[in-house]
Amino acid sequence: MNSLATKTTTPTIATTSSNLSSQLQHIGLCALPTQLDDFIARATKSRWSTRQILEQLVKAEAAERSRRSLERRLRISGIKTFKPMADFDWSWPTKIERDVIQRALTLDFMGSALNLILVGRNGLGKTMIAQNICHAAVLAGHSVLFRSATALLEELHRQSPEGRRRKLRTYANVGLLCIDEVGYLSFDDKAADLLYEVVNRRYERKPLILTTNRPFKEWNEVFPNATCIVTLLDRLLHHADCTVIEGNSYRVRESEQETARRRKK
Repeated sequence: MNSLATKTTTPTIATTSSNLSSQLQHIGLCALPTQLDDFIARATKSRWSTRQILEQLVKAEAAERSRRSLERRLRISGIKTFKPMADFDWSWPTKIERDVIQRALTLDFMGSALNLILVGRNGLGKTMIAQNICHAAVLAGHSVLFRSATALLEELHRQSPEGRRRKLRTYANVGLLCIDEVGYLSFDDKAADLLYEVVNRRYERKPLILTTNRPFKEWNEVFPNATCIVTLLDRLLHHADCTVIEGNSYRVRESEQETARRRKK
């Protein structure tokens, strides 16, 4: 009687570049899968030892994760497009404390939960300065949120109670929060209460940047009928560098210059 011979095959793991890249992605690597062929070629050409291969792998992964983290934090921050401080005309304002602003650009206030308040009329570069400081903080590895006062307060106002609590926790715990353009619009007393909640939760814990075109004595006009303004300002200004910028609007000057150029044509 003839017996049938049973041939046992051992499963093999495919080692093609595409399959290996997928496996590397599956275990959580993010740099090597996209540059696998190049990595192998460099390792072969340079005759890397096992230790060197591991060192180069770790170096590539760390760099890629750092790059992705920076992109994510910049996207979440909401800083958007801005002019660099190299374009700032320090000679234009009639009054500006350059040393205070340049010191803030070094992020020295971050470790001490010191607030930075920029006060001045429209068009003097308050937002530009705040954006540059926030961008420097992102580059330094901090979590940052840059929001206009209107956007922040409207977002908090439309949330459900549970959603509002979550948002307040986010605004309370982010490394650096910037609230831009307080005073450009008037708000109700509920908005004042929400702003107080944000400021109070960060008080003596996390730094805050705030820009406003209104002196503090006029904040009762920004938040009419609000009863928390005195307490709000007390918390906001207790540990703060408050700097006033005076002068005429950059935008008005630029508009006048553009008009003059067009008339010469």
